[in-house]
Amino acid sequence: MKHVYLNFKAFTVLTLALGLTTACSTDETVTETETGEEADSRWITVAAAAMGENPGDGNGGTLIYAVTSEEAKDPTVSIEPFESGFIVPSNRTARLQASEDGTTIFNISYAGDTGGNYTKYNVEGGQDFVQTGSAISIAPYVGSAPRWIKLFDGDQTGAAVYVSTENEISDNGTPDDATDDFYVRTEATMGIVTLDLENSLIREFQEHSVPLSAEEEAQGYYISRIDMPTLNATGDKLYIGARLSKVNPETGESDRNGEILASKSIVLDYPSLMNPKVITSGVGMGNTNGYRSINAFEYNGAVYQANQGDPQGSHILRIGSDNEYDDSYQFNLDDALGVEAAYILAWRPAANGKAIVAYRHAGSAEGLAGAQGFFALVDLNAKTAEKIDAIPYDPDFYLFQYQGFAVDGDDIYVTQAPVGKNGNIYVIDTETGDVTKGAELVNKEGSHFIGVF
Repeated sequence: MKHVYLNFKAFTVLTLALGLTTACSTDETVTETETGEEADSRWITVAAAAMGENPGDGNGGTLIYAVTSEEAKDPTVSIEPFESGFIVPSNRTARLQASEDGTTIFNISYAGDTGGNYTKYNVEGGQDFVQTGSAISIAPYVGSAPRWIKLFDGDQTGAAVYVSTENEISDNGTPDDATDDFYVRTEATMGIVTLDLENSLIREFQEHSVPLSAEEEAQGYYISRIDMPTLNATGDKLYIGARLSKVNPETGESDRNGEILASKSIVLDYPSLMNPKVITSGVGMGNTNGYRSINAFEYNGAVYQANQGDPQGSHILRIGSDNEYDDSYQFNLDDALGVEAAYILAWRPAANGKAIVAYRHAGSAEGLAGAQGFFALVDLNAKTAEKIDAIPYDPDFYLFQYQGFAVDGDDIYVTQAPVGKNGNIYVIDTETGDVTKGAELVNKEGSHFIGVF
């Protein structure tokens, strides 16, 4: 078996660190084969999340390791990021992005003393990631645990968001008892900052109130979390996914038993970040903010967005060129896969409109760190989905924290490894559905892999 190593100094650094802390590809790189001939290739960066206190929590830090696409497809190659990977600066699981050609990794540290610090690295193979350009902190704008994404504008811009909330209480008494205070609504204030990724500069920052309808607010609903900004096809609007929460208007306390409302997003002018507007789907219900992975993508003039927590199972929703939800497009994953309570954990399309979806469902086994995950091949045009049976599954195959899919033409690379167990890279040809078993991923107790970039 061919092992991919550089040295073991990163393992020492990781030990110290643990003691201190409890889009579609365009360009290609060129490498030289063993025969001296040149072959088209690109870097594939594997991301691994070390255990903190509990298996699968990913709170022990993030390590990355880069191989060529040929090595990634080679099952005789063995990759050991927990032994010889590069430690990405972050108190908890790093929030990573990659350039469209795979030659650059972008990171904004999550939480801790360095939370909100933006850095970027040239990918040079193995554990060699060389910081390039200057670093900058976006913490003064969006806090030390920002939710951020790289926009698909040729690797030029990043966007980070936050939302803060405050209950408004009237001191004028209720209609029934003029001596008591009562809940009126919850004010949700969003902040958004755009970052020049090349020059490490803040481009724009705005804050806005993002109210719901008067009827929804009277019932105690408000926007509690936002994430995953996505540019429309013309580049003049930005869509931001939203999660709704609810309080009991009678008590002002959190209410987790309320009705799940229709899916919503916030639309802003771009690049000014002005004129926010909340739009509502007539098809899907639940949240659109995603979690760790990009949740919405522009394809063929529209933006396709996954929703989560839908009682009817996750949908892929479509926002049209009029910047409103296109309710004529109905794609329900329960129906397409023949399962119940499908929940899209992460997903990524290629340029051909075929996508890989990481999901769980009501039949998922309860594993060491959470519900078992699966991969499916999805066709956005035909509105079909099929579980990828060529990838092996295990009750401990945990995809809730999954972040990255590497896209190279029609090929999409994924990682498969249960928590604490070895696995492999798999490469799916989205056009044909063919699956290639690639390099071995060597795991560590309680740890897991969170994708490739």
